Amino acid sequence: MCGIVGVVGAREVQEILLTGLERLEYRGYDSAGVATLENGSVHRTRRLGKVAALREALTEAPTAGRIGIAHTRWATHGVPSEENAHPHMSGDGLALVHNGIIENHEALRRELQGLGYVFESETDTETVVHLIHHSYGACGDLREAVRQAVQRLEGAYGLVVLHQDHPDELIAARQGSPLVVGVGIGEMYLASDPLALRPVTDRFVFLEEGDLVVVHREGFEVFSVDDESQVRSTVRIEMAEEDTDKRGYAHHMLKEIHQQPKVATATLEGRISKDQVLEGAFGVGAKAIFDEAQAVTLVACGTSFYAASVARYWIEALAGLPCSVEIASEFRYRTVAVAPKTLFVTLSQSGETADTLAALRLAKERGYLALLTLCNVPTSTMVREADLALMLEAGTEVGVASTKAFTAMLIDLLLLALCLGRRNGLPTDEERAIVEALHGLPAQIKHTLEVLEQPVRALAQQFVPHSNALFLGRGEMYPIALEGALKLKEISYIHAEGYPAGELKHGPLALVDEHMPVVAVAPNDELLEKLESNLQEVRARGGQLYVFADEDTPFEPEPGVEVVPVPRCPAILAPIIHTLPLQLLAYYVAVLRGTDVDQPRNLAKSVTVE
Repeated sequence: MCGIVGVVGAREVQEILLTGLERLEYRGYDSAGVATLENGSVHRTRRLGKVAALREALTEAPTAGRIGIAHTRWATHGVPSEENAHPHMSGDGLALVHNGIIENHEALRRELQGLGYVFESETDTETVVHLIHHSYGACGDLREAVRQAVQRLEGAYGLVVLHQDHPDELIAARQGSPLVVGVGIGEMYLASDPLALRPVTDRFVFLEEGDLVVVHREGFEVFSVDDESQVRSTVRIEMAEEDTDKRGYAHHMLKEIHQQPKVATATLEGRISKDQVLEGAFGVGAKAIFDEAQAVTLVACGTSFYAASVARYWIEALAGLPCSVEIASEFRYRTVAVAPKTLFVTLSQSGETADTLAALRLAKERGYLALLTLCNVPTSTMVREADLALMLEAGTEVGVASTKAFTAMLIDLLLLALCLGRRNGLPTDEERAIVEALHGLPAQIKHTLEVLEQPVRALAQQFVPHSNALFLGRGEMYPIALEGALKLKEISYIHAEGYPAGELKHGPLALVDEHMPVVAVAPNDELLEKLESNLQEVRARGGQLYVFADEDTPFEPEPGVEVVPVPRCPAILAPIIHTLPLQLLAYYVAVLRGTDVDQPRNLAKSVTVE
């Protein structure tokens, strides 16, 4: 979730480093720093807060170095402070930046203190730089020193090392935290995300688990931790600049909400014909796997988990297959009974989510039929390690609170449900009707956003003074209520919870009063009558109701009840369409409360640590 940039340049590298950090700001961070080698000495500058503060400091005291490393930190060990910011140093000549968590750092710290090392920070990372320094003092070879050090680390790391005795090279290593090499002309780069290097190259080498790489101006060499030479191929990636530009919108999140019609088109393109899903989109061998599948397990975190929770309703209803949904951080730490021929599906926007990636690796050992991942980054670790992969086609999502990737994930999951349903009794005319509805989805999303933006913006004012909110839904709208609550709490800092409406009497009703706004998601389906009864319980306790209801439902505004009519849509698409006003509500409440919409406090875009 932190950001790394490294450059071995043929020119001064300060601006490349700073620009790279700025392009990684969407990932979330609390401090930033740069270290460069100039005239044989390492010069380090660190600042608490935004990259802008670091840029200002380097404008006042620039560096002329042609080799350097840079980092944005998100606190895991030690409070946000300049002392805890990266790069960390050992002595005057060795600097290091690191993403991930070193689980055995306390034991290493005690050992290193016994050797005379004095720690200046509270971080786990400082143990790594001192460990490399100690090994280098013993062997005099920087690559060997890094290799010896990482063999002693337990946990996850993506790290880059700069040393004053090696003015023409950087050493990097990767285990559990993404790292890429950027290939330039007469200079080379390193980063935790290719996006950081887009202004200087479109050619990348994706390091694999256990790789150690030596990067110099003319190229790179990759080794294993056992010091065996490795071959890694270079790939070319084209990225649209508009993905990282706000394009006239106040925030990336608002832009990304309005990109959803385009995202729906891209996600469906080439995956549906006039009347059916083209299962070949899931990859070579997908048909044989789907033919065998007798059960499905979906594993994800956060927003992706809520998308998976919607898909459970679709898979069981359309395919008649038992479907379990697991939170990745729980799945990986319990004993799992695997039903025969179970398809294992991971969901992750980044494809680097630590808990989900660990769950996928665990699944390889547990006898699942096959591993499928739904992901937004084609070059991610999860895509490379799964048997099958289906891309979300959402483009770069900069806002920490996921919007367009969530919608793309729902679309891909519906396609999966239809593919599984086709061989398990789903009538051809039903698949045809759903595919027809999907053809109209981009226009439906566009129309819904146009109709609802101003009413929801006006409604948002009523949420500003509150500290709590309750979101209710039934059936597949229950996960949508959870997602709506998550969006509100993520960016407005209002405590919000999602509940199945039928659970009101089992506890949450005790919280309902005039100070607790209650949001209900109410499509016109077979559970509507039940939902109406649940909402009457809220009104009887003086709760203020905000009902997002289909245009043709019988809900009418009255004192204490505000109704926001949502354009009608095919029932199967209701979870997607009813998500849109909840995204807008969270956005406009956050704007009115003056929070950092795109980079909410304490959160990061890609959660690459446990």
